[in-house]
Amino acid sequence: MTKYIFVTGGVVSGLGKGITAASVGRLLKMRGLKVAAQKLDPYINVDPGTMSPYQHGEVYVTEDGAETDLDLGHYERFIDEDLNKFSNLTTGKVYSNVIAKERRGEYLGSTVQIIPHVTDEIKRFIYNVGRQSSADVVITEVGGTIGDIEGQPFIEAIRQVGNEVGRENSLYIHVCLLPYLKASGEHKTKPTQHSVKELQGMGITPDIIVLRTDEKIEDMAIFGKIAHFCNVKEDCVIENTTLPILYEAPLMLERSGMSDIVCRELGLDCPPPDITEWESLINRIISPSDSVTIGLVGKYTQLHDAYLSVAEALHHAGYFNDATVNIKWIDSEGINADNYKEVLSGVDGIIVPGGFGGRGIEGMILTAQYCRESGTPYLGICLGMQIAVIEAARNLLGYADANSNEFDPESAHKVIDFMPGQSDEVAKGGTLRLGSYPCNIVPGTKMEECYGSLSISERHRHRYEFNNNYRSELTAAGLTISGLSPDDLLVETVEYASHPFFVGVQYHPEFKSRPNKPHPLFMGLVKASLKK
Repeated sequence: MTKYIFVTGGVVSGLGKGITAASVGRLLKMRGLKVAAQKLDPYINVDPGTMSPYQHGEVYVTEDGAETDLDLGHYERFIDEDLNKFSNLTTGKVYSNVIAKERRGEYLGSTVQIIPHVTDEIKRFIYNVGRQSSADVVITEVGGTIGDIEGQPFIEAIRQVGNEVGRENSLYIHVCLLPYLKASGEHKTKPTQHSVKELQGMGITPDIIVLRTDEKIEDMAIFGKIAHFCNVKEDCVIENTTLPILYEAPLMLERSGMSDIVCRELGLDCPPPDITEWESLINRIISPSDSVTIGLVGKYTQLHDAYLSVAEALHHAGYFNDATVNIKWIDSEGINADNYKEVLSGVDGIIVPGGFGGRGIEGMILTAQYCRESGTPYLGICLGMQIAVIEAARNLLGYADANSNEFDPESAHKVIDFMPGQSDEVAKGGTLRLGSYPCNIVPGTKMEECYGSLSISERHRHRYEFNNNYRSELTAAGLTISGLSPDDLLVETVEYASHPFFVGVQYHPEFKSRPNKPHPLFMGLVKASLKK
């Protein structure tokens, strides 16, 4: 029978529940188990797809095209399993589904209520992710903090799941802040006690308590104290100290016996985890022999989580190039014709990631021009590819007003335009080109050199496309179209054959990068930047 692990958080948000859930998932996978993960988000948006990156960080896209919370990126990077549309559920999606069922008459005239209708919808979602993936273990993280009003239906739903599958098949992990007071030189357990009491008042007694702290716990009596007050076994109180390297988290938890405890409590009989590969990864991270600086030019650089997967993919490529990747965060709004060479000259390579809207676009176009002219390695992702095409049309074809329909609908040279059959009349949410699509690579290109293959599949999240009316002109001017959809209708990638590394891709390669399996394009960018 599928086992269910639920991860909740207490005291404050932003404790790293997602990293804890992902780390547990990785440890169980190392023991030979098939693991699926999901995130329950209490906010009322149907998904984060229409939310500002400043509100919620990046939008992570799954293989099947779901726009999800950024924690799913942590799950995929740690566990290395492709997640799906059942991996992220919001209050908005729950109520949307419930109301649609009520309108269709599926409740047979019943008064629709939180219990059982809303909680049943949440439970259906939890069970479905296990069925879809045939997982041995499903790890479900509940967003927010215990006590949040909007989170109560989710807590009730996971309580019911525990009753339905039995305590031998369900496990509750509560991640709590253990604050350290410098004035008195001690950790304080009271916030954890109050948080667990609140959770118990909602019908759930945690099996494992994870103590999040910035300072290592020196007083071993704390573990016994929390165990007694919170009614858990003493070895089920586990320290989770802030680490300099994110990917050390599974090994740190394992030193406290986390996977043994989880398997014991769930009655799982499986071999010890094989941590050899992960230890090798950490050793590579700890002792690089080189370093490189990559400029990330974007419009949301004030919140680094807006580009979380891009940053992680750069670091992954660094690990396997025996180098530390230092990211220089550059706000594209601060780049202009007078300063762009000065601003960009101090980096070894540049990446222009995705984004929406016209703010900061001119600075990105100047960035692409700088890279093309100076030989600086360039990787353009989604918007970054479109920027490269606009720059080529302006400076190689002489179309001074060349632009995207998204930024200037009045332009006479819209080299980036709507996909066939689309217009700006469509609703914003969930109507982009989303999820995994195939791409055929042109032989002899930088794309083939990076991938070592002529057929790939990558995840997309965009609406506008390369305008085919400009294909021949741009190709004649020196821009190489190096990747196309199987029907040759959509331009997926562009590059310059004479440039050390200048590649633009319409898709989002960062979503498929893993710490132990870096993405080929990020590897290519970092390699070229190290040579520079």
